[in-house]
Amino acid sequence: MRDDTPVPGGSHASHGSLGELARLFLKLGVIAFGGPAAHIAMLEDEVVTRRGWLGRQHFLDLVGATNLIPGPNSTEMTMHVGYERAGRKGLFTAGACFILPAVLITGVFAWLYVTYGGLPEVEPFLYGIKPAVVAVILGAVWKLGRTAVKGWRFAILGLGVAGAVLAGLNEVWALLAGGVIGALWLRAVGYDSSRTAGALLPILFLRPSAAAGAGAVGVAACGAPGAAGAALTVSLWKLFFFFLKVGSILYGSGYVLVAFLEGGLVQDYGWLTQPQLLDAIAIGQFTPGPVLSTSTFIGYVVEGVPGAAVATLGIFLPSFFFVLILSPLIPRLRESVWLSAFLDAVNVAAVALMVAVTIELGIGTLVSWPAWVIAALAALLALAYRVNAAWLVAGGAVVGWLLYGWVG
Repeated sequence: MRDDTPVPGGSHASHGSLGELARLFLKLGVIAFGGPAAHIAMLEDEVVTRRGWLGRQHFLDLVGATNLIPGPNSTEMTMHVGYERAGRKGLFTAGACFILPAVLITGVFAWLYVTYGGLPEVEPFLYGIKPAVVAVILGAVWKLGRTAVKGWRFAILGLGVAGAVLAGLNEVWALLAGGVIGALWLRAVGYDSSRTAGALLPILFLRPSAAAGAGAVGVAACGAPGAAGAALTVSLWKLFFFFLKVGSILYGSGYVLVAFLEGGLVQDYGWLTQPQLLDAIAIGQFTPGPVLSTSTFIGYVVEGVPGAAVATLGIFLPSFFFVLILSPLIPRLRESVWLSAFLDAVNVAAVALMVAVTIELGIGTLVSWPAWVIAALAALLALAYRVNAAWLVAGGAVVGWLLYGWVG
């Protein structure tokens, strides 16, 4: 069997090289803007559409499995793909290579923030990147939706979940409700998922908080960025265990992350000021890769390079072990008739979440005719011509930079 040929059932032989994994995930770590929804879309394009490493059904099951455990969903998804491709070494290689670019970029921003009291202006580039990211997510919604929606009942269930999320229901509860209600409904009509292809488990997408989003647009320094860290001598062990706790129990949206960090760093320990925390969250939003690279920024502000290192290690370490434990169990998740029905129902709920995320991002992003033009062109290139997401993001950044001064 060729190395790039999916095995029956959508799983994949573990014969991939660590070098190919490192090259792919380093690239994704550099261009993966837009949060977990966009990261999942770019990953699907690379490992399913272009390389054929995984079948789409199996990819969907892997995506869902990441939501059974705490931590950054898109980062854990890279680890699952690495495990499928090259075993345990592949898991650690893929995860580390996806995280590394974001950590380095965030570390540079942290150094600028502490040293010069400000950050570079990024809004001209985001002006074009954001519409392109909306188009990338839209392309993934189209492809995954065609796989997930297997009849009119699935369509109704998906519309209900999307409407609930847009109305304000927490994503976790919406997914669980969609799974339970859908499983009961499908089993009541005699649905047998063994007659269909695989399914998608929950996809949880970090939605940027309003405060963080505002800070990300042309963020400027507060009065004395390094003041909190300079005034304190923080134990590196205490810093490590704080972020280890966050990485071990974090579920839900970006609001949950903000709540964890605000309660611990600002209120309990006083390691950061409120404006510094908002700037740290903003950094995580407008840099590529996982949003939890915010920990690198915070660690550097609090205790310099050693602080950045232990904070980063602490928040990401649990995910490696969660995925390592869960990956071998995924093939058994469909042995139960009821569980299979539940997974197929949550499949549609997850795609509905992506639809809700796309709508929310579109409302906040497509506010001018250049943004609409960039999004439309990127969507056309993605859907009709299968242009790589990396080129869409890069092209959006260039066009945004060219148009920003003229339109703004």
